[in-house]
Amino acid sequence: MADQVAQKKFTVDDFAGAISAAMPKLDLTDQQISTEIHQLMSANEPVDPADVARNIGVPVELVNARLDSWPGVYRDSAGRLVGFWGQALSIIDAEYRFQVDGKTTYAWCALDTLFIPKIIDKTVRVEAYDPVTNEPVSLVVQPDGVRDVQPAGAVVSMVVPDAPFGYDVIEAFCSRVFFFASEATGAKWAAENPGTTILSVDEAFKVGRALNERVAPDLSGHKG
Repeated sequence: MADQVAQKKFTVDDFAGAISAAMPKLDLTDQQISTEIHQLMSANEPVDPADVARNIGVPVELVNARLDSWPGVYRDSAGRLVGFWGQALSIIDAEYRFQVDGKTTYAWCALDTLFIPKIIDKTVRVEAYDPVTNEPVSLVVQPDGVRDVQPAGAVVSMVVPDAPFGYDVIEAFCSRVFFFASEATGAKWAAENPGTTILSVDEAFKVGRALNERVAPDLSGHKG
């Protein structure tokens, strides 16, 4: 599977370009807000917008205004963030355990586990399940690559969004982007779900890396 992207209908750049185009356009302040939220949420605690504002040096009113304008933002009754752009404090749909420094949060889909580690500049252990066989899939995702993929032949399903992400982003996109324990189970699922492409884990990581470069071009290797 490795390095076969060019033989597929869509390339890494195709996927990254289409996914980034479906996301909100971010200026530098937006990029700082989103990065800070992911870093704080990785501690497995609700994120107070006031903490985000203080840490990046902007008014909390600005942070809340941006959050209110974006899809994929989930708050608790106190207004704290409990889910944000691919990461949450509890299981959203399928289970993607996202372990950082001994703390566990949950990703929304396989791709989230591959692009968020670069944003938070941390090494992350990921645990998921094949939706066809329920076989466990695990890997370690570093800011610059993946390692220790088990089973070694695990793959990822990927789709090209056909519209901008809205408040149904989990159902419309995330529910079609999975880890599979083998190319065989991935192919079986893809055959039943038109519009899906099966990538190797390395290829999917490249999609995540290219996505970060498009969505947050002003932030390179942000350090916490």
